[in-house]
Amino acid sequence: MKKFYHFLLLLAALAFLTQAALAQTPGTITGLVVDEKGEPLPYGTVALLKAADASLLTGTAIELDGTFKMKSPAPGKYLLRISAMGFANKDLPVLEISTAGFSHDFGKIALKQDSKVLKEVTVNNLRPAVDVQADKMVVSVEGTAMAAGNTAYEVLAKSPGVWVDQDGNIQLNGKQGVKVMIDGKLTYLDGKQLQTMLQGMPADNLKNLEIIANPSSKFDAEGTAGIININLKKNNLDGLNGSVYAGYQNNTKTTANGGLNLNLKQGKWSSSATVDLAQRPRKRTFSMNRTFEQEGENSYLNQSGKEEGTTFAPSARLTTDYDLNKNHSVGATLGLSHSRTNSGVNTRSTLLDPSEDGAIYNQTTTHNRGKFSSVSVNAHYAGKLDTLGTTLSADVDVARIKDNSPSDFLNYRTHATTGAMESEYFETLNPTSYQIYSAKMDFVKPFPSIKGKLELGAKASYVESDNQIDFFTLEGSQRIPDAKRKGDHFIYDENIYAAYSNFSATLTPKVTLQAGLRAEYTDSEGNSIPEQKVTPRSYLDLFPSVFVQQKISDNYTIGYNYSRRIFRPRYSNLNPFRFYIDANTYAQGNPYLKPEYTNSFQVTQTFRQNYNLIFGYAHTKDDISEVPAFYPETNTMVFQQRNVESEAWNATLVAPVTVTSKWNMNNNVTIAYQIFNTLVDERTIRNAQTMVMAQTSHNILLPKNFKMEVNGSYRGKGVFNVYKTDPAGWVDVAVKRSFLKDQLEVNLAVTDIFRTQRMKGTSEVNGNINHINMYQFGQSVRLNLRYRFNKGEKFEMKRRNGNLDEVNRAGGN
Repeated sequence: MKKFYHFLLLLAALAFLTQAALAQTPGTITGLVVDEKGEPLPYGTVALLKAADASLLTGTAIELDGTFKMKSPAPGKYLLRISAMGFANKDLPVLEISTAGFSHDFGKIALKQDSKVLKEVTVNNLRPAVDVQADKMVVSVEGTAMAAGNTAYEVLAKSPGVWVDQDGNIQLNGKQGVKVMIDGKLTYLDGKQLQTMLQGMPADNLKNLEIIANPSSKFDAEGTAGIININLKKNNLDGLNGSVYAGYQNNTKTTANGGLNLNLKQGKWSSSATVDLAQRPRKRTFSMNRTFEQEGENSYLNQSGKEEGTTFAPSARLTTDYDLNKNHSVGATLGLSHSRTNSGVNTRSTLLDPSEDGAIYNQTTTHNRGKFSSVSVNAHYAGKLDTLGTTLSADVDVARIKDNSPSDFLNYRTHATTGAMESEYFETLNPTSYQIYSAKMDFVKPFPSIKGKLELGAKASYVESDNQIDFFTLEGSQRIPDAKRKGDHFIYDENIYAAYSNFSATLTPKVTLQAGLRAEYTDSEGNSIPEQKVTPRSYLDLFPSVFVQQKISDNYTIGYNYSRRIFRPRYSNLNPFRFYIDANTYAQGNPYLKPEYTNSFQVTQTFRQNYNLIFGYAHTKDDISEVPAFYPETNTMVFQQRNVESEAWNATLVAPVTVTSKWNMNNNVTIAYQIFNTLVDERTIRNAQTMVMAQTSHNILLPKNFKMEVNGSYRGKGVFNVYKTDPAGWVDVAVKRSFLKDQLEVNLAVTDIFRTQRMKGTSEVNGNINHINMYQFGQSVRLNLRYRFNKGEKFEMKRRNGNLDEVNRAGGN
C-alpha cells in the first residue's frame, strides 16, 4: 500500500507540472446540434465555407453526442453549414475571425425537419444499431425495445461476435479473455462474479456498448480478446428530469423489477441517481454423459439435473459533478449493489462400473444461499487547459466487494444389486472479499497543424483478495469441522503500475497513423496460509500498439492495426481450493497459473462508408482455459484452469441494409478458425475447428406508431481447448409503443421463441469423454413500462468515468 500512496503523490505533482508548462495554443470552433425537441443529432456534417463565394474550405463530422469541433482557420469571414439526414440544412450567421487563436462556441444549433420528408419523419428513429468505427464497433442500446426489462449481461451476451459459455465466461470472436469496462473504467471482475454484477445492472440505463477488439495503449493491457466498454446514459437536461419503470417476466417462473432514474441540474451542480430493484429467476436443466476409459471395459456415468431459484438484486448509483469554472470540474460517484441468491440443484446419476456388482445410483442435492455486495467510490477531475482542446483528467477509485456463499451438500448412494444405501452430508462456508484501490491520470494535447494529438497517462492499482473455505459435518445438531475435507485460507496481493504514451497524426491527406506504447509492472504474491507460500511474482511488460488508416477513395478505406495484450489469472482461479459440484464432479483452483499474452493483428476494410470487412489473427501464449481432468479409478472429473497454446484466424462482415424507409437491417457474420494445443499427461491434444457466427437485427416501423424489433443469432460448431461445441441459436421479438407525447413507453418482448438457445458440447481427454446438454430457460415473456418526466433545458454534461479493471477480475463493481 505504501507504494500506492507514493504513486498518488507522484500523480498530483505531475498534474501540477503539466498544467504549469502548457503554452497558449490555437483556437477551435465548437457547437451542439439538436433537433426541435432538443435531442442531440449524430451522424451529420459541418461544412466551413468562405463567406465571399460559399466555397468549401474544410469540414467535420458531428459526433454521436451531437457535438462538433474543428480548428479555427486563418483570419477572415466564414459561415458554417449544418447538415443532417431528414433535416433542412442550416447556415449560421457569418463568423469573422480577426486574430490567430480565435475560438467560438455556437452553443445549441437546432435543425428543423425537412418538409419534403415530413411524411416519413419517423424514419429518423431508425438510427444505426451497429456503427463500425476505425478502432471499435458501437452497438446502440438506448431506446431499443430489447433493452427494456433486460439486464446488461443479457444485452452483452447477444452483441456482435460475443458468446457466453456455460460458466458465464465471455468470449469475443471465439476467444476468451475479454475485459469489461463501464464508462471507460475496468471492472476487475470475471466469471460468475462479473455475471452477478452485470445481471444486477438494468439494460434500461445503458446507452451503448463499445466492442474494441484491438485496444490502443491508452487502455489497460488486460484483456487478450479485447475490451467491451459499457456506456451508461448521461443526463443532458437542466432542471429536474428522470423516469420510473417497472417490468414483469415469466420463463415458467414469475419475477418483476422496477426502478427510478432522477437527474438534477442547478447552476454549477449536476447530480443523478439511479435505483433498481429486481427479482430475477434462476432456472436450468442439464444432462451429462461420461465415459471413463478403463483397462478392459469402460465405466459410464449418466447424469441429469435441474436448478431452480431466485436472485433478489437491489442496486443504486449516485453521481454528482461541480463546475469550478467553465473549463474545470470535479465530481464523485458512489455505486452500491447487492444480491441474495437462494437456489437448489438436484442431480440424479447412474454409474456403470465393471468393477462394481451392478449399477450405483446417486441422488445429490446442493443448496446455495449466496450473498454478494459491492461498494465503489470514484472521485474525478476533468479540465480543459486551453481553447484548442488540451485536457487533463484524473480518477481515484476505491472498491470493497464481498461474496459469501454458504452451501450444503447431501448425497444418497444406492447399490442396485444389494439395495444398500449410503448418505453423505456436509456444509461449506466460502467467504470472499476484495479491497481495490486505483488511481490514474490522463493528459491529451492536440496538434492541429498535423491533425494529431499526444496522449500521456499513468495508473496504479492495488488489489487484495481474501478467500477462505471451510467444511463442516453434523453430529446431532452440532456442526463440527469435516475431518475428510481440509479447509484453506488464500490471500492474494497484487500491485500494478502502468504508464503509456499514444500519438496520432495525419501523415498525408489520405493516411493517418496512431502508435503507442504501454508499460506495466506487476508485483504479486499469493499466500495459502495453512500449507504453503506461493512464490512472489514480479515482472515488467511492454505493450505496443500501431494503427494505420488509408483512404483509397471516397468509397473505400482500409485500416491496419497491431497490439500486444495480457490476461492475468483471475483471483478466484488462483485459489487452491476444491469445490464440490456433485458426487462425481469437482472444481479446483491453480495457484501456479501464468499470465497469458496475445499478439493480435487486424485489417479493416470499409466500403461506401457502411459495409465493413474485418480480417484478424491472434496468437496466444499460455492461454488460460478450463481443462477437465478425468480420474477413472474413482470415476470422478475435476475442472481446473491451465495454461495452453492457441491461435485464431477470423473474418467479420458487417452489412447494414435499408429495405424500405420503415425497415432496416443490421447484419454481421464472423468466420473463425481456432486451434488449441493442450498438454495433458505429457500428450498434446490438438483441437481445431472453423466456426461461423451470424446475427441479424431488424427494426420495423409499423402502423399506429408501433415499432418492432426482430433479432436472430446463430453459432455453428466450435472448439474451446479440449471442448467441441454444437451449433445453437435463438430468435427474439419485441414490440414497442409510446403514448402521452412519448412520455409513456410500453414494451412487450418474447425471447428465445423456439427454445433453441442451448449449450451442447463434448470434451475428450485421452479416451475419457464428457458430453453436456444444458438449457438456461432463455425462453421468456417480458412486459415493461417506463414513464419519463422532465422540466428543464439542454446543457452539456461533463465527462464521467465509472469502471475499474481490477473490479472485473474480482467479480463486482
